[in-house]
Amino acid sequence: MKVVCGIIYNGDKILLCRRSPNKHLAGFWEFPGGKIELNEKPECGLIRELDEELSISVKKLNYYTTVIHEYENFTIQLIAYKCIFIETEIKLLDHDRYEWMELNNILDKNLAPADIPIVNKLNENF
Repeated sequence: MKVVCGIIYNGDKILLCRRSPNKHLAGFWEFPGGKIELNEKPECGLIRELDEELSISVKKLNYYTTVIHEYENFTIQLIAYKCIFIETEIKLLDHDRYEWMELNNILDKNLAPADIPIVNKLNENF
């Protein structure tokens, strides 16, 4: 399964969202994004998912890394892009909370397992 996520910056803070109680990995924090549709470019999928799930827009999408993670019943290919938040009101349609966090505090959250290698790489390159 191909999934795309945004490492979304607003100044020196990064957006994290918590998965709703009725979702797989409920209560885990993650970089927002979602599944890429058939024949969809990852960048287009990220823009679409951020609009559908949070009603937000981003700019300056730059590929950052890809993580392959095996969950119990499936494997995901998580493609991460660094991008800049465009000021707007965030509407939670697929998550129950969001926070703008400094990079050095992100690992304090209960992160989705596939997101942890992304944070580790961000810390290495900081």
